[in-house]
Amino acid sequence: MTVHTHILGFPRIGAARELKLALESHWRGAASEADLEATGRQLRARHWALQRDAGLDYVTVGDFAFYDQVANHIQLLGCEPARFNFTPEQSPLSRYFTLARGADTQTAHGDCCHGHQALEAGHHALEMTKWFDTNYHYLVPELSPQTRFSLAGERLLAEVAEAQALGHPVKAALIGPLTFLWLGKEKTPGFDRLALLEQLLPVYGALLDRLKQQGVTWVQIDEPILGLDLPNAWRSAFESTYWQLNQVGVNILLATYFSPLEENLSLTCRLPVAGLHVDGIRAPHELVSVTDWLPAHKVLSIGIVDGRNVWRTDLDAALAVLRPLAARRTGPLWLAPSCSLLHAPFSLATETGLDGEIRTWLAFATEKLTELSLLKDALAGHPDAAALAISRQAIASRRASVRVHRPPVAQRLQTLSPTVDRRDSSFALRQAVQRTRFQLPHFPTTTIGSFPQTTAIRAARASHKRGDLPVAEYERQMRAEIAHAVERQEALGLDVLVHGEAERNDMVEYFGEQLDGFIFTRLGWVQSYGSRCVKPPILYGDVQRPAAMTVEWTVHAQSLTDKPMKGMLTGPVTILQWSFVRDDQPRAATALQLALAIRDEVADLETAGIGIIQIDEPAIREGLPLRRGQWDAYLEWATRAFRIAASVVGDATQIHTHMCYAQFNDILPQIAAMDADVITLETSRSDMELLADFGQFQYPNEIGPGVYDIHSPRIPSTPDMVRLLQKASAVIPPANLWVNPDCGLKTRGWAETEAALQNMVAAARQMRAA
Repeated sequence: MTVHTHILGFPRIGAARELKLALESHWRGAASEADLEATGRQLRARHWALQRDAGLDYVTVGDFAFYDQVANHIQLLGCEPARFNFTPEQSPLSRYFTLARGADTQTAHGDCCHGHQALEAGHHALEMTKWFDTNYHYLVPELSPQTRFSLAGERLLAEVAEAQALGHPVKAALIGPLTFLWLGKEKTPGFDRLALLEQLLPVYGALLDRLKQQGVTWVQIDEPILGLDLPNAWRSAFESTYWQLNQVGVNILLATYFSPLEENLSLTCRLPVAGLHVDGIRAPHELVSVTDWLPAHKVLSIGIVDGRNVWRTDLDAALAVLRPLAARRTGPLWLAPSCSLLHAPFSLATETGLDGEIRTWLAFATEKLTELSLLKDALAGHPDAAALAISRQAIASRRASVRVHRPPVAQRLQTLSPTVDRRDSSFALRQAVQRTRFQLPHFPTTTIGSFPQTTAIRAARASHKRGDLPVAEYERQMRAEIAHAVERQEALGLDVLVHGEAERNDMVEYFGEQLDGFIFTRLGWVQSYGSRCVKPPILYGDVQRPAAMTVEWTVHAQSLTDKPMKGMLTGPVTILQWSFVRDDQPRAATALQLALAIRDEVADLETAGIGIIQIDEPAIREGLPLRRGQWDAYLEWATRAFRIAASVVGDATQIHTHMCYAQFNDILPQIAAMDADVITLETSRSDMELLADFGQFQYPNEIGPGVYDIHSPRIPSTPDMVRLLQKASAVIPPANLWVNPDCGLKTRGWAETEAALQNMVAAARQMRAA
């Protein structure tokens, strides 16, 4: 049997976040487009070399993006929205960043459209939402009856030529036409975006033909929507789509991941393509069926290495799965990670400071390449006995480690009261008590939590972490930053203040560092969107809170003002979703442990006199299983985890939560069941469309719809925000509306932050006057 290895994609940010640094330098105007392009070429060459040196049979081309792979395809397919009014003088790269970041006449020259004609004021960026059930964000294509497609494949074809010139065997990677349309959003009421397929397919066909002419023999086409509950019209479109694309004559490897195929299994195996990739981590129970259904002459690519987590592959267990499957097939077998390695950190090589025992349990993107090579050799009858023994020892060490299980945690879980997730009174009663306590005006203003993380803040944190800055001096500097944030908020006239989170590196990492059961990397970055990278904690064992985490900072901030000061916490489900989580127990059990740890912090904040506590859960929608049949079970334990964290307080304490960059309309009853007194939402990029669903549902509690997009450098005007608040007031009772940005402000500068918030406060005052 022929066994080949490949990957679906590789982390593009670089081992030391070189892409992030290059992007931000370009956006500041300190680096040209040519400089940025040079960085891209260097990173691609380096990453292809890693794939070659690991023994992979193909390098993957087309997975690189300066911001986002869906945005790449918007340009590749020639469907940039007409509303941007791009001019011929603008370079493709400047247009690309305008799609991603928005622009107005104040920022176009120096930021989004470096070196080109300014755009009209008010060009907001494309919407951004989560890539399936990951923490990666993609830019949402805008589709309408006026959408037209045309091939603009120069960038992809040039990258193919780069790899070929370096002597690599190339497999090109594309997002499939049906998945591209599915990920888009109709901008015209009543329009069905599937109607665009007929005019889109010739563009894909032309691209495949160009790749074939350039000597590419395999093209990976990603259609992860085959793992979703698809309407019949979408399911029916697959056969004709791939019949048409197959006519080009290039080998198509259809790739699915993140979810079982279920009712789409037979359809997928019958499609007229040369090969099929399936996710053996998320759908191991389907591997035998796929092996039997897929014709023998087609390539079967099995995602046997977990592309979304950091645990070392149990090579013995993987071989126990692969050998019977290989015995059932006479056709070619390919081995791969389950999905793109975009979701994994770059390499363990730089993590010399990690705990030695736990380090042996891990494999990052680069190490996963080696695992593929070991599996290939073992299947071919040439096992590396020494490497397999090391793997075996590491797997056994993790299973037996006393550091993973803490008896006090298990004992606490066994003694929970049946009412541990319930508030004392209904929302209506709580609302009356809270309004008496806080005496806030109509349309109260607040922010989501963080304020700009300045160079001085980052330098102090880094110096403290290195041991160069003593604890006392570090804390003095952070208290000064908190005082600065409070002073500026009071000057702006905000009604409910935050301490600004100067002491926090990341909303998950900060808490994980203070909880038992977590370990942290030095350079374990993964891309969230654009230049935004996060360093997820590794949750390896039972979770408990040894001591208070935020109380001292929050009490200090409250002492500086007579206005209410929000205590800021990250919720249990978000900590779970944004960490690399242990896979030796159900996620629901780990979420419950996290909920109890946050509950302890909530109780301490209330005891310390903090009357408003925000427990952020932006990831609760992201954690929703891709199959609706699994939703109820997930939502039951996820919303219960939030309620357990929040329900320790009395009626006079106001619980807030924040959610962003996801569609919530299909889980509104469960969001209401979380019973937060106030929920703040990202709504500005969608022009308040999401809020209409909350209004139709008659969401019972208070809502703060975001009135400006903090991910864009564009400063919104007061009339812009008044218009959005008027739209919100049409569907939500004005007495229940708060006014706030879409998300935290840590990535912005103080000048733009103050200008935007000043306009936001003015908008709230106009609404009160009206």
